[in-house]
Amino acid sequence: MKLDLPSLFNVRRGEILHVSLAVGFFFCVLTALMMLRPAREALGMRGGLDAVRWLFVGTAVVTLLVNPVFGLLVSRFRRMQFIGATYLFFAASLAGFYLLLAWAPAAVGTASGQVFYVWFSVFNLFSTMVFWALMADRFTLEQGKRFFGLISVGGTLGAIFGPWLASVLVRAVGTAGLLLVSAGFLLLALALGWGIVRQPSAAAPAGRKAHDAERIGGGAWEGIKALARSRYLAGIAAYVVILAVMATFLYFTRLQMVAALGHELDGRTALFARIDMLTQTATLAIQLVLAGHLMKRLGVAVTLALLPLTTALGFVGLALVGSLAALIAFEAAFRAVQRAIMRPARETLFTVLDREDKYKAKAFIDTFVYRFGDVAGAQFEGALGRLAMGLYAIAGVAVPLAFAWIGLALWLGRAQQRMASATPGTEPAASTVFPVLQKRTEP
Repeated sequence: MKLDLPSLFNVRRGEILHVSLAVGFFFCVLTALMMLRPAREALGMRGGLDAVRWLFVGTAVVTLLVNPVFGLLVSRFRRMQFIGATYLFFAASLAGFYLLLAWAPAAVGTASGQVFYVWFSVFNLFSTMVFWALMADRFTLEQGKRFFGLISVGGTLGAIFGPWLASVLVRAVGTAGLLLVSAGFLLLALALGWGIVRQPSAAAPAGRKAHDAERIGGGAWEGIKALARSRYLAGIAAYVVILAVMATFLYFTRLQMVAALGHELDGRTALFARIDMLTQTATLAIQLVLAGHLMKRLGVAVTLALLPLTTALGFVGLALVGSLAALIAFEAAFRAVQRAIMRPARETLFTVLDREDKYKAKAFIDTFVYRFGDVAGAQFEGALGRLAMGLYAIAGVAVPLAFAWIGLALWLGRAQQRMASATPGTEPAASTVFPVLQKRTEP
């Protein structure tokens, strides 16, 4: 029996090149990020867990300041010009941090580690946001439902490869050497991004090439204004805030358990890398089985609700068991559902918006709004910790919040269907739960 890969992955033959480039692009971005994430954790912990909580506040402030700068780039330059400027800036920053670590290691202390922590957190958000904004702009809703899950496989492979490569190289080249390797992957990602834009889209309408070359225009603050006047965007923002709060609860639980084990900088870097590799392996297993099919069968609404359900069950189990092994199992499940199932579904929410919102409003939501959720989660987790109730207190907050999260997911899926059915040339999202409604809901 002949294996038909296009049918297996729900990709048509004319789309194979586009999807392959996107998979490679995301692979390189996540490799660059996940190589450095263990170093970020190890450097950030030098000041203690309370300092990490305040680093979340610093990151939120920086992302708020960077957003109008990015909005200005989007307004003034063509698409690949502002995307290229974003990635080149981060690659140059990596080279600068390398020079500091390699040539002046004595100057690296708690303060410089905290600067790197904040910088990496901003880098993490903007690099993935720009990638998915390009995907939402380049592909239609119907295409996104079919192969955004497959494109996410590329990111998962990079997220597995990055920590593995970091754990192998850190003893030989040190944490500093990882920065240059990461910068190289970032430049390769940019080259693949240029390849995606240069390829004619299989589903492109007439005149799409000229459309792609146009400047988006508008003001630097349009993303924030759009969020204030759109219930749909506000719903996406609320979904992201809850996601960030839940992820932060899980994140600080992991930091506390790892801190209790001791280890020096390189040892902690290696341990974080191994944990990341295990969680990403679980993500890949789900993606290979479900990529390109789950959203088509269950609909975006149900797909978005799977992560809140997983989170509720995970926090209950973690509160009952309370071991590092249970934490790793929960984190593996959380990250797997988040990246393999929820993230592709959430990215399709942006395909029904206009180009300005796909870049500017999405940038604000995926960076500042997400970091606002981080700050809220970090401070709330710290307050619960001071009550000395441990994981029971966190579960007592997380589980009810997860049920509200489920309701929001179902509303977003239904709103997307109404908008898609009212947008010319956009195929409505299929769902086995909600019928396609013909009445338009303004974004």
